Amino acid sequence: MTAFSQEPDKSYLLGRFNPETDARFVKPADEHTAGAARSQYLRKETYEAFVKMAEAAATDGVRLVIISATRNFETQKSIWERKWQAEATIANEADRAKKILLYSSMPGTSRHHWGTDMDLNDLNNDYFESGEGLKIYQWLTAHAHEFGFCQPYTSKDKGRTGYEEEKWHWSYTPLSVPLLEAYKKTVSLKDISGFKGSETAVQLDVIKNYVDGVACK
Repeated sequence: MTAFSQEPDKSYLLGRFNPETDARFVKPADEHTAGAARSQYLRKETYEAFVKMAEAAATDGVRLVIISATRNFETQKSIWERKWQAEATIANEADRAKKILLYSSMPGTSRHHWGTDMDLNDLNNDYFESGEGLKIYQWLTAHAHEFGFCQPYTSKDKGRTGYEEEKWHWSYTPLSVPLLEAYKKTVSLKDISGFKGSETAVQLDVIKNYVDGVACK
């Protein structure tokens, strides 16, 4: 676990910063990215560990590709509010939020804010259950921990709360574990604001049930 010389500031934990101008972040090389990730950033430590992992995977015939990396508050707000509008037929706002929260975070609560988490290869669990996708997932579950990575959103069969399983989402734990602890100490539900439906954060207790609903601790 990484020990921070000082506690991360609240704006960083909430994603209210620009990773493009933050010296802690780096833009991954095109050879390691596709889609939206081509214009996104990661914490330097995260990317360095990913490169080592990708090189090891390649020797086993597995190609790992980052398809989504750091998303700050504004990017997450755009995603959330698009889905909020798309689910407008759900009149009860708490129910609407819960529907979106199956796979998407409220702005200010996403692990993607921190530069520690990435989505790999495909955004569908089905992809990782057969063929090339299964080979990739089996490699990750066997070896990702050797490079500091963990799947935060595993099956909920053992009582994990929050988001549904995401076989594509991997987190660099030497940074993300202490950042989660800092988040729980520093951020309160009243800080989850500034987007449509934010009032439901308190009702759904999103810090306890979603932010902390992870397998990587």
